[in-house]
Formats: sequence, C-alpha cells, structure tokens
Amino acid sequence: LGQVLDYFLGRKLDEKLLKNLKRKLVSINAVVDDAEQKQFRNAYAKAWLDEVRDVLLDTEDLLDEIDYEFSKTESQLQYQSSSNKVRILESKLKELLDDLESLLNQKDDLGIKNGCGVGSELGNKVLEKRNESSSLVVEEVIYGRDEDKEIILDWLTSDSNNHSQLSILSIVGMGGMGKTTLAQHVYNDSMIDAIFAIKAWVCVSEEFDVFMLTRAILESIRMIERKIEWNGMKFCLVLDDVWNEHRDQWKLLQIPLKYGAKGSKILITTRINKVASTMESNNIHQLKQLQKDYSWQVFAKHAFQDDNSKSNSMLEEIGMKIVEKCQGLPLALETIGGLLQSKSYVSEWKGVLRSNIWDLPIEDSKIIPALLLSYYHLPSHLKRCFTYCALFSKDHEFEKESLIFSWMAENLLQCPHQSKSPEEVGKQYFNDLLSRSFFQQSIWNNQKRFVMHDLLNDLTKYVSGEMCYRLGVDRPGSVPKTTRHFSKVKNPIECDEYRSLRDVKRLRTFLFISKNCGMSIQDLISNFKRLRLLSLTDCHNKKEVPDTIANLVHLRSLDLSFTEIERLPDSISSLYKLQVLKLNYCNLLKELPSTLHELTKLCRLELKGTTLRKAPVLLGKLKKLQVWMSRFEVCKSSSEVSSIQQLGQLDLHGKLSIQNLENIVDPCDALAVDLKNKTHVDSIKEREVLENLQPSKHLERLLIASYGGTQFPRWLSDNSLLNVVSLTLMNCKHCMQLPSLGLLTFLKDF
Repeated sequence: LGQVLDYFLGRKLDEKLLKNLKRKLVSINAVVDDAEQKQFRNAYAKAWLDEVRDVLLDTEDLLDEIDYEFSKTESQLQYQSSSNKVRILESKLKELLDDLESLLNQKDDLGIKNGCGVGSELGNKVLEKRNESSSLVVEEVIYGRDEDKEIILDWLTSDSNNHSQLSILSIVGMGGMGKTTLAQHVYNDSMIDAIFAIKAWVCVSEEFDVFMLTRAILESIRMIERKIEWNGMKFCLVLDDVWNEHRDQWKLLQIPLKYGAKGSKILITTRINKVASTMESNNIHQLKQLQKDYSWQVFAKHAFQDDNSKSNSMLEEIGMKIVEKCQGLPLALETIGGLLQSKSYVSEWKGVLRSNIWDLPIEDSKIIPALLLSYYHLPSHLKRCFTYCALFSKDHEFEKESLIFSWMAENLLQCPHQSKSPEEVGKQYFNDLLSRSFFQQSIWNNQKRFVMHDLLNDLTKYVSGEMCYRLGVDRPGSVPKTTRHFSKVKNPIECDEYRSLRDVKRLRTFLFISKNCGMSIQDLISNFKRLRLLSLTDCHNKKEVPDTIANLVHLRSLDLSFTEIERLPDSISSLYKLQVLKLNYCNLLKELPSTLHELTKLCRLELKGTTLRKAPVLLGKLKKLQVWMSRFEVCKSSSEVSSIQQLGQLDLHGKLSIQNLENIVDPCDALAVDLKNKTHVDSIKEREVLENLQPSKHLERLLIASYGGTQFPRWLSDNSLLNVVSLTLMNCKHCMQLPSLGLLTFLKDF
C-alpha cells in the first residue's frame, strides 16, 4: 500500500481513504478465523465469509489498478488524464469501504467474534469422490494390513475358483481407509508375478466409460508386456476406485475379459458395497479401521521427525488420545501427524486434542473432521494457496513449478522481508502443504507430479465456494458471476457454460488445457480485463495474438504453449505486470518481439521445444529473467550471423541444442555465447566451432553430433568438465581419434 499512498498524496487527494481501508482490513482479518470455523455448521456464516472474500478480491484488484496507473503516469508522464482517472478510482474505493463497513456490521448478528481459537463443530456436507492412483507403491511400509494382504494373496493364488466365470474380489471401505495402498502392495508382490502372465492396473474413478477403460487396460498391459496377447492368458487386473452402479456397463467391459485363461482374477477397490454387488464380486473384503497400536505407528511416523526429537511422555500421552479420536483412519492419522510435526509445545497439542471439531462422528460427515482441522490449522497464506487448488479436478496431476507460478500470478506468495524470491517462497509453501499431506506425490512417465486426495479436493472446493469453477466437473448450467478462477482440464465437451462465462467480468484465472477453446483470444481480452493468469495450453485453434493483449493490465502469467501462433505483437511489452511467459512447443514461432525487454518484471521465459532463430537484442537487460530454451538455430542470412552472440546475455536453463553452427562466419562469435558460465545448462548439442563454445564446469551431460572438425576441442580432454557423467559422440566421421577421457572421473555413460 505504500506506493499507492504515495500516488494519492502526489495527486493532493485525501489519503484518509486509504488509511480507512487499512483499518477495515485489519478489522476483517480479526474475525475471519472464527468465521472459517463457523462456516462448517452455519450456512449464514459461510455466505458472509464468501462475500467478504469477494469484496477483498475486488479491493485487491482496485489497488492493483491504482498501482498500474501510478507506474504509467510516472513512466509515460500522462498527467492530463490522470486527475479524472483518480476520481474514478477514488469513487470505487468509497464503494468498497461501504461494503466492508456493512459486512463488519453483520458479524455480531451472526455470532462471529474476534480472535477465537480452535474449536467448532462441523455440519455442512461435501460429496466424497475419487482419487487418482497408479500401481506404484507410495508407502513402503504398510501398518496393520498384514492379515488383509495375506487374505487377498491367498485368494489370488488359490486354484479353488478356477472356473469359467470371472473371479472377482472387492476391497470395500470408506475413503481414506487405505484400500488403494493395500491393493498396491498386493499387486507388486512377487507371488503375483510368478502366477499371472499378465497384470494390469487401471484407476477407474467416477466416470465408467467402457471404451476408455478397455483402452486403459490394454495400454497398461502394453506398457508392462510390450505386447498384447490377451486370448488364453492368465491375468490379474486391478480396477481401483470404482463407483459404477450400472450392471449393463460392467457387462460390456466384461466381454473382452472373458477371453482370459481360467484362473484369471480381478481385484476391485470401492467405497460402496452396492458397487461390489454390481461388479458381481465372488468375495468382498471389508477393510476395517486400524487397531490402536498400528494407528499409533502411522501417527508417530508423521508426527515425530525421529525417535527422540519430540517423543516425550507428555506428548505421547496427548498423542495417544488424538489417535483414539482419529478412529483408525490412516489418512486422518497421517494428516494430523503431519500437522503436529511442526508443533513442539504441549499447549499446541492440547489445543488440537480439545477441539470440538472432532466431536462429529466420521460417518455423518463426508469431509473427514481430521482433515478439516488440518485445514483450519493452516496459516492464512497456506489456506489461500490450498483453496486455489479447487481449480483442479479429481484426476488432475499437477507440476510443482506450474502451481507455484500460478500462486505467484495471484499474489499469494508473501515476501515481506525481500530476503527470498517469490519462487523460493512458493517452494516453501508447496513443501509445507506436501509435508502436511495436503498433496501426494505421483509418478507419471518417470516425472514427479502431484495429486490431491479426493477428500481434500472436496474440502478445497467447499471452502472456495463459488470462487472456482471447473468446466465439465462442477454443477452444469451457468457459471456463477462471483467466479474468479475458471479451469478446463479434461477433454472438450459440448456445454452452455461458455455463454454465461461472458458475464463473469471479474475473472482472474482462465486455465484451459484442452484441444480447443470455445472463445477467441480477442473475446477473452474483451470480457475478462482483470485476468492475472491466462493459459491456453494445447489450444490448436489459437493462431494469432491480437494487439489488444495490452489491455490485460493485471496479467502476470501468459501460457501459449502447444499453440500455432506465428508471432507475438509488440504491444505485449505493455504488460507491466507480466512475470511468466510460456511459449513451449510453438513450432511456428521463430522470433520474439524486439521490445520484450520492456517487461521489467518478467522473471521466467519458457521456450522448450520452440526453435528460435533470433533472440531480442536487449533481452539480457532483464537480470532476474531465467530463460528455459531447448533449441536455437543459427540463421544463414549474413545479416543475422551474430544472432548467436545474443545468447551470451541470457541466464539460460535446462537443455540447450545449438543447431547449424556451420552458418557462423567468424568463430569468435561463439565466444560471446559464454556457455562456460551458463551453470544451469544441462546439455549442449554442437555441430561446428566447438572450441569457442566451452561449456560450464558444472555440465553433467554432453552430446556432440555431426561435428565437422578433425579433432575434438581441447576442453574435452583437460579438467574443464570434471562433473560430466554422460558423454555421447555421434556421427563425428572426420575425427581421427577419440578424446582423452582420463580426467572425466565421474563419467558413467559413454
């Protein structure tokens, strides 16, 4: 607010407005904690809280607009129109102050008080749904399930059910009971590999699409066996998280499965007994709550960092009482244990124990009370970050970095002392949520990704209210006008929401990860002027970015990856707030606007899979900018021969391939690339003029292809590349001898 206050003072306005706003915000913050507790049992308190959030977001947008006007008048000296603009902004601020005052007057009628501690009952219900899974074992040790595992393995390996009918066992239990974890341990047991020629794992979830499931089963088999010979082979199939209650759909899926050999088995996990009956299970295994001793082991594993750090008699006594109230639910034990790991005082543990939040029986609430308590104990900054995740559908796996940059675009990363960068703060926030079990790690295509447990996804959707809308997931019909964040991360569907979306004028996030977007970029710009994050990843029908992109003055993050755009307009340099620009795999994009260096707040530029021929000359002026570039092509034109020199000014990251180096006229131009000091470049691919392209001493992987020289560069044989672990020399047909590699002591792959 400091810069905004300077702006008001510089225009001889009454700064009392801004000071009054500060006081109102302090008063609101003082009662929000109590309102957050009461929202779970008092619908009026929740409605009040949602309205407070709405007004606060309007306030944040207005302050952001004031900040933009301040920077514009200072940099462009447009004072003639500023006085009229300030009167408009001042009028908006007065309206917001009136709204805040009205909300503060309501709090007493709703029983919302200042500075209340932990303790509230929960009454509102949120639907339980699915959680994405894979066959990989996430928890290496599974407590209290040895007997369950033995029963299921005995059934799987038994020949007693070796008849023509499909043999099916269903593991049934409530959400968070550990059904999937148990199935993972069974699936990966060596006994299964010895008996079944084929095994496959498919996470079904709520959408029981026969065609998609059949394809998923076949793909799972292909991934493991690298061939498909279903007919006459004995298989073990796990169908995880099944919700389907329609027998006709199951009958259709059964048809190809009946061609397996006798003795083939299907293992199902579900929360609903009726599903087990629908799937014609021969056996049903009810997964019970963990016994007390095993519950303590799960809790202690997450609550205590080691055996001695906090494990004193007092905490153990309180911990045992907390474990009793978790009622043997593994996910609750894990979550509350993760919460208490950061709490060292007995009073903090007692506060958790005394909370009335535990009093509502688990079976009466589809949001597990333990998880709600963990949410309530989150610091306010983590609550906002977690709530933003309501954008994700149940089956969405997200990347850590992408989520952090989304938080940054929403100004959720607080850096009060400026000792850490926003990215560093974001990593800390993410790791905090991960350690408290709000996120779970998932492996996809050998890449680390993350998911939220379905109960936690329900929780974040509930607490976010109408702030987030997921197309194709949330209630169909019209998009609420109070929506601030909009996402579409599934396959395209026909729907009417696009028409109503045009009325949602205060939208901040438009996250679209799909083949085609139903709105043009121009429509997005015209309708959503408050956008802070615009992502059109994989929208192949987007081929042009209009000049009017400059009207999105609040925009912090723009992602046009996997689109068919050929150029960016020069007007993009007017996006004063832009921090992240992603242009990955834009195959038709060959160069960037020459004015890109005017984006003074740009800190990340991604060009992975995009082949540039020319980088903006002055881009290196942005000292905080990280450039993630995978390919750079040296042009044939003599006028652009020095384009490679521009790379020397950039803070390059990732893997870099420099192609067509034969187009360099003067080998000294290669010196300007300064790869030796590019410490974040992982690998380089050279074609010629390697001597002057000496890479960093931190390089770990090096590929040299189609080298035209007769001998390799000197830096390959001396002690310049001590950290290289992988070296590939490909098609270097003119070289007479291999380089001396004796000094590459860490070399493992050659």
